[in-house]
This record gives sequence, structure tokens and C-alpha cells, in this order.
Amino acid sequence: MAGLYSSTRPASSSSSSSPQSSHSFTSKILLLLTLLPLSLALFAFVLQWRGEIDDPTTRWSPKDRLEFPGMDASMSNQHITTKSSSSCAQILGQSRSVSFPYYRDWKFNYTSDLKPKICITTSTSAGLEQILPWIFYHKVIGVSNFFLFVEGKASSPGVSKVLESIPDVKLIYRTRELEEQQAKSRIWNETWLSSFFYKPCNYELFVKQSLNMEMAIVMAREIDMDWILHLDTDELIHPAGTREYSLRKLLSDVPKNVDMVVFPNYESSVERDDIKDPFSEVSMFKKNYDHLPKDTYFGNYKESTRGNPNYFLTYGNGKSAARVQHHLRPNGAHRWHNYMKTPNEIKLDEAAVLHYTYTKFSDLTSRRDRCGCKPTKDDVKRCFMLEFDRSAFIIASTATEEEMLSWYREHVVWTDKALNMKLMRKGILTRIHAPMVIIQGLREAGTFTSVIASAQSSQSGAELLSLVTNNSTSSKPFEGKNSEKTKEVELTGRKVLEASDLVLSAVPPLPPPIVNEKIYE
Repeated sequence: MAGLYSSTRPASSSSSSSPQSSHSFTSKILLLLTLLPLSLALFAFVLQWRGEIDDPTTRWSPKDRLEFPGMDASMSNQHITTKSSSSCAQILGQSRSVSFPYYRDWKFNYTSDLKPKICITTSTSAGLEQILPWIFYHKVIGVSNFFLFVEGKASSPGVSKVLESIPDVKLIYRTRELEEQQAKSRIWNETWLSSFFYKPCNYELFVKQSLNMEMAIVMAREIDMDWILHLDTDELIHPAGTREYSLRKLLSDVPKNVDMVVFPNYESSVERDDIKDPFSEVSMFKKNYDHLPKDTYFGNYKESTRGNPNYFLTYGNGKSAARVQHHLRPNGAHRWHNYMKTPNEIKLDEAAVLHYTYTKFSDLTSRRDRCGCKPTKDDVKRCFMLEFDRSAFIIASTATEEEMLSWYREHVVWTDKALNMKLMRKGILTRIHAPMVIIQGLREAGTFTSVIASAQSSQSGAELLSLVTNNSTSSKPFEGKNSEKTKEVELTGRKVLEASDLVLSAVPPLPPPIVNEKIYE
């Protein structure tokens, strides 16, 4: 018995040790397979950190991977060599990917080879904080040239020096020579704008804009533009409906027989009373009547107006782009016309012009300071075309600072989040972030600061004064290589107008339809 027990025990011990050794071997293999890739990854990281090897993706990428199409190689090299000395904020503030196909370099210094060629004209007295984002945003979406009729702050030496340094931006200063030239315009002998003549404030601005637009048409033809728009510097085109968010693509798809494209306007709906930079801080807009079902518009009209005179605070009839062609003329600041025919016009059902109106509390007093009218209901009608402008002028002229702020919050600022959400669900209010993202990207890329720095370092004060003088005295848009042809066109148009005995009135800023009219067209 004892012998039998002793003879079988070793066999039992040997059989139990075999699984243990197998388990130990498997554990070692798993540990090795885990540590090996980790070690290799750590080794590669150390080598790359020390600069001894390159990331394979950088070897396989194109040589100019950090450049926008057409960017100067030296500029790209400058970014690379100075990267180590730049601060974290500068590095994080710069994007290394191409977001929009219209960038050619950081200064947008290129001759556009894309079609159609689009220009914008404006009359402005704003500062750089508003004009620079406005210009470069529209450059991003495909506008190539700008005609800026400047006065006030916009024509000051510091501001004009920067604006003149931007490629394809032409400044026209409101000088005595310009006013004498515009005094000879055929517009004064016609009837379509006559009801706006010799009136102050907004009426005077409306006439001035029309005269400037007339000059801009001639300048656009001189440089072979295909389309021309008139926008204020508190308005941005929103080319919705195109995959590339491109105004060029939008207008290139317009049929050849169309002469004018109308962009219905959306109006900013600010949610705070301390907005400083509207283009970067405002994302909520009220849709135009043209982009809403009629039942939705009229059914929510009262809640949408919030006690104001109209659905929009200011105008509601949009802005338009015109195909540059013979006999084109302005028809007020919102439309274009033609001396020889009735333009074929279409209205876009997705794209819009975003109007940033009364976005800052200071807009109340700035509008007041531009006009010398008396703050009475009768007198403000001489100065302003729209009812809200009249009410705002009276409040800004008669109320205390605290009363003005209270009025601004009640009539302009959208503080009721429940109402905002309700109107958002109805489709009356909408969020639009694209302009904000584009402008913020331009700011972080240093586009605005580099333009200012470049202009400041390129010219002395004496050169600046010479520049301003030369531009203000020699800028004669009606004279040039096509001046005789222009005169012939004007005479022909004038004869036809007299023969047909047409009476056409310029299109003023108009509010959307009011609820008791119930216009179902």
C-alpha cells in the first residue's frame, strides 16, 4: 500500500507542473508583445522630438503644403523659421489648412483669373474695425474689386493709407472736384430720383449713394467687371445655396438673359446690449418675408415685431447685383435699372444680404449726431424714410443715457429666450455662423493686423499726404479710355427716355409688408 502510494505521487506532481509552465510562457509572450510596440513608439517620439527624423506624412506631402495657392514661398519659409520664437497664442491662432479656394496669399495680392468678376461699391465713413473685415470677408467669397467712396473717418490719413494698400481697392474721396463733377450728372435732369433731392440726412445720403453708384458703373466697365453690387459696410452677402459658399459660383449659375439678381435681406437680432464687434458676435437673424411661408409670416407678425412699427427695424426690400452692361444705371441704393430696357430680374430663394443694423447701443447716438433735424414727429419725416429710424432719433435726442439703454433693450435686444426659441422653430429667426467663422479665422490668421502693419511701414507721412491728394484730385471716373463712348451712351439713353416719356421712381428702402395689408402675391 505504502509502496503504491509513493510510486504514484511523482507522476501527479509532474502533470501539474506542465500547465503552470505553459501559462508562464504565454504571459511572457503577451508582455513582450505589449512592451515592444510601446518601446518602438516611445523611441520614435524621442527621435522626432529631437529633430532626427521627419514625420512620414511630411515627406509624402507636397513641398508647398503650408502654402495657399499662389502664396510666395518666402512667406511660407518665414512662418516656418519664426515658429520656434512665436508665442503659443500666435501658433494656435494660425491655421495650417486651406479653408477657402479664393486665398492666393495672406495679402490677397493677385489678379483674379476666376469668372465671373465681381465688384462692390459703397459709400462709407466707417473706421478700419468695420471696413477691413467687410472687405476681406467679401474677398473670401469671391469679390475681386472694391470702389469705396469715402468721407469722415474712412477718408482720414491713417485709415485711407491702410485701405489704399489693399490690392484692387480703389478709394474715391469726397472732394470739391468730385462734387462739381457729380453736379454735372444727367441724374439731376431726370425725374426718377427727383423726389429725394434737397432733403437732409437719409434723403441726402440716398442721392449721394446713387451718384456714387453711377460713377462706379463706369469704373466697373473700365476694368471689365461682370457684376456690380452696392452694399453698405454693415451688410454682408450670404451666398447660401452653393456648396462652396461662393458668390462667384452663385452668380456664375445665373442664366445669361438675367440682368439683375435680388438678395432678400435678413436683419440682425442681437441678444445682448454690449455688442462691440457685430460681425464676430452676432449669429441670430430674422428672415425676410420672401423666404417665409405667408401664413408663418402673418401668423407670427405681432410676436416678431415686439411692439416696433414694422417686422424689420429698418428696410426689408433687400439689395441687388447687376450685370455690368451698356446703359446700366442705379435705381436708388437698393436696385439697378437700364436706360434702354426693363431689366430681367430674379430673386434668390436661399441667398441673402445680412444687415447688421442697430447692433451696438452706440448706433443710437451715432445716427443722431449725423443729422441736424429737430426731435419732433413732423421734422424727423424730413430726415428719415423709415419709422423706426425716426423713433430712435427722437429717443436719442431727448432721453437720458439710462432711458436710452432701457428703450434699446426693449425694442432692439432679444432677451426673451423662450420667444427666441419659438420663432426659431417657426423659421422666422435663424442662426447663421459662416460670416462669423470666416472673419474670426481672418483675424486669427493675422490678416487685418498684417495689412495695417504693412501700410504703416511702406509709406511716410509725406507720401501719405501726396497719395490722398493725388487720389482726390485725379480720380475722375467719367474720364478715361472709354469716355467718348460713355458720353455717347448717355446721350442715347437720354434721348430714348425723353421719347418714351417714362416716369420711373427710384426704389427707396422699404419695410416688409405689414400684417393688416396681407399681401398674398
